[in-house]
Amino acid sequence: MSEILITIGELAKRSGVAASALRFYEEQGLLSSKRESGRQRQFSRDVLRRVAFIRVAQTVGLSLEEIKAALSTLPQKRTPTKQDWERLSRSWHPLLQQRIDTLTALRDQLTSCIGCGCLSLKKCALYNPDDAAKRRGTGPRYLLGDNAATVLADDYPGEHD
Repeated sequence: MSEILITIGELAKRSGVAASALRFYEEQGLLSSKRESGRQRQFSRDVLRRVAFIRVAQTVGLSLEEIKAALSTLPQKRTPTKQDWERLSRSWHPLLQQRIDTLTALRDQLTSCIGCGCLSLKKCALYNPDDAAKRRGTGPRYLLGDNAATVLADDYPGEHD
């Protein structure tokens, strides 16, 4: 019995993913199609599950590189099974928890500070004098886990006890 193939148009319609995105996924090595000379791309029907996997992984915030790495762990580039999904999704829990924690901190601090007090010059003078937080690294240091007491203790020992 021969394999049932679907066109890129049908794959796009059934998956809800634009044909241009499917071609991009293929260029990135996430999908593969079959072509006979001069004919349109055709995909095996099980690629629908692979596209669904890609979409869900993107929805939880994984990059295409992370998705590609996950898919590369499957034997012979096959479509993920339920067991594959369970294993791979479990491996993403720490990454997702980190993102949840960052978003929670952002939500809780958003009205007063975007990370170091820079939305208020008066508060910046108290919580981040001389831009002390920058010595901890780039980005919104307080949202990334640093706190004013630690930053100030490092830069002004004994002054903020």
